[in-house]
Amino acid sequence: MPLTMLIPYHSRDTGDNPDTVPVPLPQRSRAFSPWRAHQLHLQGLRVMKMNTVSIHVIIQQLFLFQTSIGISANIFLLFLHLFTFLQDFRVKPTDIISCHLALVHMVTLLIALCLSSPDIFESLKLQSDFKCKVLIYIHRVTRAISISTTCLLSVFQAITISPRTPWLVRLKHKFTNYVICIVTFFWSCNLSFGSILIFHTAVYSNKSQKNLININEHCSIDPINPIIMEVIFILTLFRDVFLVGLMLLSSAYMVILLFRHQRQSQHLHSTRLNPRVSPEQRATKTILLMVSFFVIIYWADIIITIISLLWKHDRILFSVQKLVLNNYATVCPIVQTTSHKIIKSTV
Repeated sequence: MPLTMLIPYHSRDTGDNPDTVPVPLPQRSRAFSPWRAHQLHLQGLRVMKMNTVSIHVIIQQLFLFQTSIGISANIFLLFLHLFTFLQDFRVKPTDIISCHLALVHMVTLLIALCLSSPDIFESLKLQSDFKCKVLIYIHRVTRAISISTTCLLSVFQAITISPRTPWLVRLKHKFTNYVICIVTFFWSCNLSFGSILIFHTAVYSNKSQKNLININEHCSIDPINPIIMEVIFILTLFRDVFLVGLMLLSSAYMVILLFRHQRQSQHLHSTRLNPRVSPEQRATKTILLMVSFFVIIYWADIIITIISLLWKHDRILFSVQKLVLNNYATVCPIVQTTSHKIIKSTV
């Protein structure tokens, strides 16, 4: 109800004594003052900041849960392969590649955990600059080794289930004898290529400096020469396209072979209700699932990277990218474990 006050009022007709009648006061302007608008703007910024912090905390909790599951799954897969070796005293090339992939994924998740957790990062009794460089360097190298090893596993499985022609038998024999050499070659190439990061990684000391990609509160990637950046990008893109293309070709070849084998099995075992699945078929389906999941994660990483570049390396996008990248290192050992012959025999 509007404010009122009593003012004198003289009757025009009778000239009576003044009376009082309520007269409304003028309304105050509803327009916000500049100070009020500034306060509302600051309040909106505080709400946005609180929402950003809460989203980051949720992503961090999901990341810790994902990392713990992934590390446990990779350790269990390593022990499963060790138990298989103690039973048979015979090591297959696929077992060597799978063990190597599980070890690489376990190191990747451990490094990611150290980079994402400030408490673990500070607990490492090393100089911050050296610690930052080493962790980012190992993380990049293990990611490259992961894609190389997955490609090797896919190609070797395609050769394993191929028809036994003389040429493929010789190629399989060479692959079997040189698996360790191929894995060593992967490590040497990626260690050499990733050494460029050592000279372009620095501690986030100058908060006024721009164009830094923040890894955590104590670690960031320093901007480098545009020419060097373009060379690294082209070489990395060429490597990834070649390996992913090789994985897709070998996977398509395995799908064709499985389809042919399924048609032959239906023709030969038409009277059998539940034909048994051979270990080669089970391993092939597992690798196809791994490769498909890897390609999905790879393209999701590319999309998030492009968006983060447009958004000036947003903190939440960077956290989501870490969560997406670690999915393969977490899901891969679970898929391999569930399809292992020991687990299949006990289920």
